[in-house]
Amino acid sequence: MKRQVDRGKKEAEVWKVRDRVILSMKDLVFKERPAKKLVDRYVGPYIIDKIVSTNVVKLQLPTLMRIHLMVNVS
Repeated sequence: MKRQVDRGKKEAEVWKVRDRVILSMKDLVFKERPAKKLVDRYVGPYIIDKIVSTNVVKLQLPTLMRIHLMVNVS
């Protein structure tokens, strides 16, 4: 039973400071965007400043984005 459950799992990626990541625009909301289908799917790459936990990192984001610097990575 455990073998069947673990079959779909994969190991979490190990992030390091100064790695570059891209952000998905799926859950980000901006007032300036004209239509959802006209916006890029991903933005970036952005540099990781600090690793807070295994799935939370602090990124160097531009001030125009107006989102929190701590981002959940998956």
